[in-house]
Amino acid sequence: MEIRAGAGGRDAQDWATMLLRMYLKFCEKKGFKTKILHQSFGEPGSEGRIGTKEVSVLIKGKYAYGFLKRERGAHRLVRTSPFSAQKLRHTSFVSVDVIPVLPKKETKIEIRPDDLKIETFRASGPGGQYVNRRETAVRITHIPTGIVVSCQGERSQAQNRELAEKMLLAKLAKKKEEEEKERLKKIKGEKVVPAWGNQIRSYVFHPYKLVKDHRTGVEVREVEEVLDGELDKFIEAEIKSFNT
Repeated sequence: MEIRAGAGGRDAQDWATMLLRMYLKFCEKKGFKTKILHQSFGEPGSEGRIGTKEVSVLIKGKYAYGFLKRERGAHRLVRTSPFSAQKLRHTSFVSVDVIPVLPKKETKIEIRPDDLKIETFRASGPGGQYVNRRETAVRITHIPTGIVVSCQGERSQAQNRELAEKMLLAKLAKKKEEEEKERLKKIKGEKVVPAWGNQIRSYVFHPYKLVKDHRTGVEVREVEEVLDGELDKFIEAEIKSFNT
């Protein structure tokens, strides 16, 4: 799973951190194992809160991808901004992407070594504190497509590189699948909707409390419970609508 802060500045980065916590809580309740592979942070504010620009999480568990794949899309937050001295209402957007990690033999994608730019760097945490003083973190750029993946969750450079290569393979497989879907839509004359503009759910704290899924119409007023990982109502409704 990849979570990226979008429009909304520091509020969006704070929202990305809240969503990360929500999904980690959901996975914990389902018995899924999670590992943060890479996380980049925003600048800390005067109140000490540090947001997330982007984060990649490896999730392992029975049917984990089946449960989470429909969480892909833009998540919208409406609240009174904790960063606004005037206590103004603020709208923030964060994108969530979910990609299955497939065995290499199933992807039918060949990656040429010459197409890769591999960099190493020191893994860091909030405020620039080093998790490891050696250059164990790995960043791989796939030159033909411009896709970039990073991994710093493991202790050794070799382990981080192996995981980064799996992430890259998964992203290339997804890109190939999306290109094929887009080609078929153009042939059929259908309008292609960009994924980022695909707002799937709104979480409203002000002027009322409500979480609404825009695809299924499911509404929940217990916003805090949802942010504590109670996502079953939304996910079950999505699974049912997808299979009908």
